[in-house]
Amino acid sequence: MALVLIVAYLVFYLLVGQLTSWLFGDRIDKDNVVATAPSIWFALVLPIAVGALALVTVTARMGKLAAIFGPQPVRGSGWMWIGPALVLIAIIAHLAGTRWSSWTGAQISAMLVLGVCVGVAEELATRGLTVQILREAGHGERFVAVVSSLVFALMHMVNLISGMELSTVAATVVYTFGFGMCMYLAMRVTGTIWAAIVLHACTDPSTFLSTGGLDKAVGDSGGSGASIIAAFATVLLIVFGVVAVFFVRGKSQVAQPLSAGA
Repeated sequence: MALVLIVAYLVFYLLVGQLTSWLFGDRIDKDNVVATAPSIWFALVLPIAVGALALVTVTARMGKLAAIFGPQPVRGSGWMWIGPALVLIAIIAHLAGTRWSSWTGAQISAMLVLGVCVGVAEELATRGLTVQILREAGHGERFVAVVSSLVFALMHMVNLISGMELSTVAATVVYTFGFGMCMYLAMRVTGTIWAAIVLHACTDPSTFLSTGGLDKAVGDSGGSGASIIAAFATVLLIVFGVVAVFFVRGKSQVAQPLSAGA
């Protein structure tokens, strides 16, 4: 069911993207979608915002909003703070290494809104719906963490459709698995999905602003000190995310929904 929901969301998101491209194609820079603020709004923000709204609506209809946005049913351990800490270090380093003079205020504002929409949509889809469905199915937390992070990573393979280079997509998939594990740990240790949403909402725009675009590999931020720290933190969070798989423990006591015949 989780996979069906994710695939349905991706198809819907891609269709909305095609529609907005058709309706507002004259406002979108096909060579570099982040070149202007209107291009960012119509090519990136609008599709993901519509997708986020659709996910919230579906989640509400499934009656899972309270469970997903409420307190986590499984407590986290102290070592889990390492995950969100590494993500936060990368965010700060990316911001410090950004050439702010290369961006206009309108572009930066659009990027920030994009980050919020991405944070809500992707966290709700993976750390929200996917995690909740897997828990309701009775799976242990290690399985929940790995599968939800793997689903999150594989979601980014749709970037191939937009023309992103295979090597960049491959690097992104590896990175997003580690990042997904860190977001799962952030949710566990803070007790709320909102921590993952906020960190995710800050990660994407800070990375895009630092690297200069969407088609750059994660960590490709130049040679400044801050950029080197960002790249190092990124490598560490990937490694930590993989290692953390072997230390995740616990099992949720989430009640399984009654079947129609029960």
